[in-house]
Amino acid sequence: MILSIIVWWLIPTKDPYIQEVFSFKGNIERGNAIFQVNCAGCHGINGNGNVGPSLINVSKHKSEVQIINQVISGKTPPMPKFQPSTEEMADLLTYLNQFSQP
Repeated sequence: MILSIIVWWLIPTKDPYIQEVFSFKGNIERGNAIFQVNCAGCHGINGNGNVGPSLINVSKHKSEVQIINQVISGKTPPMPKFQPSTEEMADLLTYLNQFSQP
């Protein structure tokens, strides 16, 4: 069971949206702007949580694919669905990754 979870986590996705997200480098400043408009109301302006959970060290707990799926699905209420462009998603991931910097 654990091995299958690890393999699933390591296998690259075939989802075209996710593949395109990974084709962009991502820009931390644009990611910050996207975060402030779409995420900060619940996750706090510094990502430390509010209504939504803290995003500090989020990339240590979730893979980038899991983060993308979380953002676009909105499956955990009260998080709304959010469908950024692939470039915007790459920018947002770059911004979120800075929350896991030492």
